[in-house]
Amino acid sequence: MLDKELLIKVLKKTISSGGEYAEIFVENKRPTLIHLEDSKIEKVISGVDYGLGIRLIYDGRTAYAYSNDLSEESLLNAASEVSKAASKKATDSIIDLKTKSPSVSFDIRLFPENVPVEKKISLVRKADNIARGYDSRIRQVSVIYNDFIQKVQIATTEGTIAEDERIHTLAVIQVVASDNGIVQTGYESIGGSLGFELFDEIDTEELSLKAAKRAIMMLTARRAPGRRMPVVISSEAGGTMIHEAIGHGLEADLVQQGLSIYSKKMGQEIASSLVTVIDDSTIQKKRGSFRFDDEGMPSQHTVLLEKGILKSYMYDKLTAIKDGVLSTGNGRRQSYQYRPIPRMTNTFIAPGDTPPEKIINSVDYGLFVKKMGGGQVNTITGDFVFDVQEGYLIKKGLVEEAVRGATLAGNGPEVLKSIDMVGSDLGFSIGTCGKDSQGVPISDAMPTVRIPEIVVGGEV
Repeated sequence: MLDKELLIKVLKKTISSGGEYAEIFVENKRPTLIHLEDSKIEKVISGVDYGLGIRLIYDGRTAYAYSNDLSEESLLNAASEVSKAASKKATDSIIDLKTKSPSVSFDIRLFPENVPVEKKISLVRKADNIARGYDSRIRQVSVIYNDFIQKVQIATTEGTIAEDERIHTLAVIQVVASDNGIVQTGYESIGGSLGFELFDEIDTEELSLKAAKRAIMMLTARRAPGRRMPVVISSEAGGTMIHEAIGHGLEADLVQQGLSIYSKKMGQEIASSLVTVIDDSTIQKKRGSFRFDDEGMPSQHTVLLEKGILKSYMYDKLTAIKDGVLSTGNGRRQSYQYRPIPRMTNTFIAPGDTPPEKIINSVDYGLFVKKMGGGQVNTITGDFVFDVQEGYLIKKGLVEEAVRGATLAGNGPEVLKSIDMVGSDLGFSIGTCGKDSQGVPISDAMPTVRIPEIVVGGEV
């Protein structure tokens, strides 16, 4: 990391021709990636990525430069180029940097860098063996292990220095099964802001077996019926729908550009009174958690919707300046090579009071979604389509036969307003969210919910 005197020099040079705000983002990241495919270790990648980004905000716009040459001469030259974007009379800013203290702490019990790579490879091989040994119809298994230690330092013209050490560990297992021309996939992933102790808490062999069982079970499942019907989405399905159907639409850059159906809806009812949506980067062990965001703002618990009423968008520094509000701590970037933009962290619907089994029992005939697949959403209209990776028919209040090939199609605001039962449980899923050609680690969650009617795509 850089010393305070150099940071002050670079900040002064950056804002020397005007502007509302400048920052320096320094990053040192040490990743490890192991990828197994067809029972062979295809990749073992490790190394160090070290660099710095300089940003100036002026007249509602951004100028940005980055470099992996951290010499004083190189940094001052980069800051000088960025400063030219403002094109005003040179000024001499007074900047006194003080170190911020984080409001949360994360306990890491087993640092991944202290675990031999052979142990990580052994973990990957065992997951592969378990999946392949489950059934002869398993055709392909892919296992990915990934960890990283990311140290960041953010200095701003507001006079603050924030430092964070982020440790993430992740495992992904995908199983492909086929029989009689039918191909089905089972997918499981685990991970978060924690060390190698992740695998003390969750057994990757059990996870691999779960993915294999799903792939095999779906081979013999009947085609899902296509029609409008009630749908119960289990907490086990994770929060993919909330992430896509409303999460992106509440990111302030899309809102300000008029690219969100939730633009100009502050204070309005946009969901059922049973629905409260929260974005919270302070939660222990979750993949979207941190002490400071990538602009040096402390991690926060932000209520986006409260009992269906829109209370807040997710802001970074730039969008907050435009709206005259404070950042919500959602300024995030993939690395020093990217400028920060508003992004989700850990986003979820808050649990309700209804036991999950009561929600299922309330449906005479419908679809029970136990595992969501991928999906897409149009943030301007709110229309979405999601795949169901594991689904079952509900008949007379009981979960019965498995079905495959189901999709859910609807409109985000309409579906959110229609939710009429919210469970007392909560289940998280993890992912890497892509936006503007950069990805960041996130998690999302939902309790069990009932949608009284939605279009289920399937066999007619």
